[in-house]
Amino acid sequence: MKKLFCISLLLLASCFYLNAEVTIEQCVDKAFVNYPSIKKYDLLSSTCEIELSDINKGWLPSINIYGQATVQNVVPSFPDMLSGMLENMGQQVDGFGKIQYKIGADMSQTIWDGGNSKARRALQRANSATQKDVLDVELYAVRERVENIYFAILLTEEQIAQNNSTLELIGGNLEKLQSMFRNGTAMQSDVDMIEAQRLVIKQNTANAKSAVKGYRKMLEIFIGESLQDRKLTMPDATMPAVLQSDRPELKLFESRLETIKASQRLSDTSLMPKIGLFAQAYYGYPGFDYFKSMMNRDLSFNVIAGVKVSWNIDSFYTKKNVARRSAIEADNILADKKLFLFNSDIKTASQMENIEGLRDVIADDEKIVQLRASVRKAAESQLANGVIDMTGLLTKITDENQANLAARFHEIQLIQEIYNLKYTINR
Repeated sequence: MKKLFCISLLLLASCFYLNAEVTIEQCVDKAFVNYPSIKKYDLLSSTCEIELSDINKGWLPSINIYGQATVQNVVPSFPDMLSGMLENMGQQVDGFGKIQYKIGADMSQTIWDGGNSKARRALQRANSATQKDVLDVELYAVRERVENIYFAILLTEEQIAQNNSTLELIGGNLEKLQSMFRNGTAMQSDVDMIEAQRLVIKQNTANAKSAVKGYRKMLEIFIGESLQDRKLTMPDATMPAVLQSDRPELKLFESRLETIKASQRLSDTSLMPKIGLFAQAYYGYPGFDYFKSMMNRDLSFNVIAGVKVSWNIDSFYTKKNVARRSAIEADNILADKKLFLFNSDIKTASQMENIEGLRDVIADDEKIVQLRASVRKAAESQLANGVIDMTGLLTKITDENQANLAARFHEIQLIQEIYNLKYTINR
């Protein structure tokens, strides 16, 4: 019993979910999550962690283990006079052997790298931030595509609703006209005319339904779930409180500038000296004691260690050109940023004018609809009294339908224009 009750609750919840209304904000959020490029964020984070780990491992001791065997045609030896004297003293001197071999290890440890690793970490983080901002810009474009599809559905569904309303109106007049035809006060041609108009509207409605089906399918692909039997709610028409742009492109410009600065700091580290420890140990022949190695061919263990300071001054030659190149790149980015803001301001101003224009149009829509309805009702009475023909009535019905449709379209277009403004400034 308990299991059956749980199943019933799940089915009820499923039915509620399927019939739940959908908002434009929900569609945009789900489209972001469902968009394939969203996976790149995790990949970028993982890549950055790996690169930073590799940079940090540069501070670990560097150890190189090797084995070596060589044959030389000439080797150091004692002068003949000295060799003769040693032989006279009973000391056999063979000199260096021409076959030499060793097995050993070299180790180095950086003490100070002139700030190179710190600058490389900063550059890696700046590059990762730039790549993330590039993804943000790519993902932001999805918002516009989803919103356009959403409003296309609302506009087309409103057309279907107005067509259905007109069909009801025509249907009522068709019944009256058929009654008049049976009574001999109307002609068959009048009945055929209104029937033909009804079929035309039904065709338009069928085309609109097909378009809505296609739009909904596109939106389903974006959000990754079904919209069957789910109503799309009309978005809020609230204007943004601030008109200053906060687009992700602006953040991308700043990230690119920061990357240039980080690259410049890394270049500056090449001007600094490097300090490190080193050690070399090997077992083989000859050893560091050359005299002993000349006297016998015994293998020996040898170790050398010390501190090494290196300073490559080649970077001083190109320092000015590197700085100039960085300054030019930064100026190009700033120019692109100014151009983006310039175009954004123009687009914002145009959208504000469109919004004000639509508001002025909407202010007269209600009056126009009332007048068109009044004219249509008068035409129906005139048709019954034989004052006008069926063509005149159909014209008045069409005018009323167009007035209703235009009024609803203007309302939806106003909301869409507000959302276009919000998209332009990211508010």
